[in-house]
Amino acid sequence: MKKDLLLVLTIESVVLGVVLGFVIRPFNPSNDTISLIGFPGEIFMQIVEMMILPLIMSSVISALAQVRARDARRIGIVTIIYYMTTTFLSTFTGIILVSSIHPGDPDLIHELGEGTLENTALSTLDTFLDQIRNMFPENIIQATFQQVQTEYMPIKPSRVRNATGFGGNITAEVMHKQTLTYTNEMNVLGLIVFCSGFGIILSILGDQARLMINFFIVLDAIIMRWISALMWCYPIGILSLVCKNIVDIDNLTETAQALAMYVVTVICGLMIHSLLTLPLLYFLVTKKSPFAFMTGMLQALATAFGTASSGATLPVTFRALEENLKIDRRVTRFVLPLGATITMDGTALYEAVAVIFIAQLHNIKLSLMDLVTISITTTVASIGSGSVPAGLDTIVIVLTTVGLPAKDLSLLLTVDWLLDRIRTSVNVLGDGFGAGIIHHLTRSSLLEADTDELIRQIREDIDILNNPQQDTLPISHHSVQSTIQKNTSQQAPHGYSKSARASFAPIPNEEERRVLLTESLPVDIHIADNTHIV
Repeated sequence: MKKDLLLVLTIESVVLGVVLGFVIRPFNPSNDTISLIGFPGEIFMQIVEMMILPLIMSSVISALAQVRARDARRIGIVTIIYYMTTTFLSTFTGIILVSSIHPGDPDLIHELGEGTLENTALSTLDTFLDQIRNMFPENIIQATFQQVQTEYMPIKPSRVRNATGFGGNITAEVMHKQTLTYTNEMNVLGLIVFCSGFGIILSILGDQARLMINFFIVLDAIIMRWISALMWCYPIGILSLVCKNIVDIDNLTETAQALAMYVVTVICGLMIHSLLTLPLLYFLVTKKSPFAFMTGMLQALATAFGTASSGATLPVTFRALEENLKIDRRVTRFVLPLGATITMDGTALYEAVAVIFIAQLHNIKLSLMDLVTISITTTVASIGSGSVPAGLDTIVIVLTTVGLPAKDLSLLLTVDWLLDRIRTSVNVLGDGFGAGIIHHLTRSSLLEADTDELIRQIREDIDILNNPQQDTLPISHHSVQSTIQKNTSQQAPHGYSKSARASFAPIPNEEERRVLLTESLPVDIHIADNTHIV
């Protein structure tokens, strides 16, 4: 009942936020009022983003520590293939749809006015190389709050004399120099690569690294328990965010009329990808009902729409897949953080439609080679475009690559608040389907790995941490001792006590304790037979 209530509250918060936003708009609230409306949502997003770093690190490391190296390699390869395939399919869908509907009318330029966005010197190659650089950060601490980005800085212009005689004109040609700078944004991709290697090495070390494995298992349980307590704050934050976004839009009616066909084209493309392409791919691989799978992800989809952030939705997606759909946590804890960073199906489709729409506004005919270039560049540019609400920077890069004017892209910002939320929901749905497909393809090897004693013990420890109701005894020395004495006839000398769920260390019996203590004491100290050792 709690799960159903939280799902209902999340969906109702989205609907109520939309209704309240349109009710408040006619009163023309002041900037202070708008800030107060959005303040709970702002605090909510800060709390959730505060949890993203420890959540990603603990979940990825603890998951891969339970996976054999060859299984981790297979999961990684299948994940990358799936994400690249779905991103390209979404881009292809967007190109076909916008070319068929043709929403861009050159007359709209007169209605919307001129844009103000400037072109960029960045290219798709720069974006791709930046992602490779961010995969291998030079400082892992710096990667928690900064990432590398290429910028072009203007340098002293060179003077060029026109060949018109002695008194020819002199023109100054502005030159740009490529430099690498650091932007204040978490390098999630670099952290995932580091944590993946860390977790695989822990898996290889096995028993020798058990203490470190236990640390990340407990850290993961603490973060998830904390997030579970915050789940009831999600509806309040989502209500505030949605309501503030609608109230804060300028010229909503005029812009909606001018860009109606553009919005319809993007939404149709996103619906085709989420209700046809992804379910069909899931059904062909797993032979299971994709719509039953989507039903289990309803809360994650509603949260994604409300927050417009794949990263903020990550904890909800974890719970939906692991509890509702019974996906192995070793798959979800690796696939979902990676998907929230590199796979942007909805974003890639949106970028393709936006680029071709700008071309249609200027009555520019695009050749087949231009369309191929757009599909490739949007796929590359959408990778690693961030797990938090992003702007239109990547679309500017694609426009510059195919030689289209970028200034009119700012005209689309007025409807981006809606499209951003829908495409984020599509991104989260694609991540969920990916986890389901990868779990199906790797299930046999993961079950085979469960026969390993260390992996089995780790999974039992995780079950104890995540299901404390299995054992209601208080954690104390006396409860540990009573549990050992009660189970000595049933268990081997080295048993893992459920009461001592924080340590996971083998608890020796009374005789073993006495021998260990005797060996560690000086020879002139003796222990009486009636001494009880704890």
